[in-house]
Amino acid sequence: MNRRDMLLATAALAAVPRFASAGDSISAVSRKLYSRSLVFDANLSPPISNKLPLPKAAIEMVRNSGITAVKTSLGGTVANFEQTVAEIALLQRMIEYYPGVFLQVREAKDFSRAKRENKFGILFSFESVEMFEGKLERIELFRNLGVRVMQLSYNKASPWASGVMADPPSGLTELGRKAVEAMNAQGVAIDISHANAATSNDVLAVSKTPPIITHCGCAAVHPHPRNKPDELLRALAGKGGVVGIFDLPYLTESPKQPTLDDYMAHMTHALSVCGEDHVGVGSDSSLEPFDLSAAGMAEFQKDVAYRKKTGVAAPGEDRPPYVVGLNTPRRSEVIADALFKRGYPARVAEKVLGSNFIGALTRIWG
Repeated sequence: MNRRDMLLATAALAAVPRFASAGDSISAVSRKLYSRSLVFDANLSPPISNKLPLPKAAIEMVRNSGITAVKTSLGGTVANFEQTVAEIALLQRMIEYYPGVFLQVREAKDFSRAKRENKFGILFSFESVEMFEGKLERIELFRNLGVRVMQLSYNKASPWASGVMADPPSGLTELGRKAVEAMNAQGVAIDISHANAATSNDVLAVSKTPPIITHCGCAAVHPHPRNKPDELLRALAGKGGVVGIFDLPYLTESPKQPTLDDYMAHMTHALSVCGEDHVGVGSDSSLEPFDLSAAGMAEFQKDVAYRKKTGVAAPGEDRPPYVVGLNTPRRSEVIADALFKRGYPARVAEKVLGSNFIGALTRIWG
């Protein structure tokens, strides 16, 4: 299983922790901005379970998160067609079961609807291509199921493109170019978070719509395969794309567990390189705080072993996937407050909180 697949185990949700709070450290102006803003996390998993209803604590956590919508990755890294369809059906059933809590985001107007109706929007996405099984016609099928963001590879090479850990590295294949054309035609946003440099540059060159990078760090701050170089970030912004900064251990050198200051070093660097209209938040995490108990760490170790076994692991996965200071469902509120404290105006914080990504997706989807 991967980080998101772990959420499908009902036992993991049996005792959802009460959401962490930054308490009095969050300024009143930050709280007010967070409350009124469209808050969108470009890679975050809601609580999911094979059994309904969800624990009351999980619903409470969702309602208290202050989040308008999230993009969540389905299908894991190796799920086939049937497994992925089953996961989509499971999430759609959960949304149907809680119509007053959740809303599937299928088109741009759903973001404002989620905010207006005080619901938690969920945008479906893919990171791998295993579920397509080489069949380009499934791009349209999955788009019709509401999968509006897709990638071309996950770390390794795929029939379409190369990921950041591919050896030898290469760019888009001929089939990958056809996949880009199909995604453009279907109004699917192309995410190059896990793509290597050659693939990213190929996508930037051939895509008729701006690609996005929903979750990464900045290589200039800390060199790592999952962190992007300045030249790619500039090119992405130049085409109208948006980059989301993740809260993973890849932000710092091992064995250090990254802190809020480390996170903000990447965030502020991205703002300086891309400009205030092209940066957002893409946690690559779960809504519920990472469980630091012995049981939680045991599950983490299982996940690490699985990722190594399947060949998708990246360097630095020796530390849990969280940032000290952001291990809370209201992590974006903490980030907005940190921007204020570093001298950024409310205008910039509001864009980072969600309007940049929502604006880009609106333009891509047409």
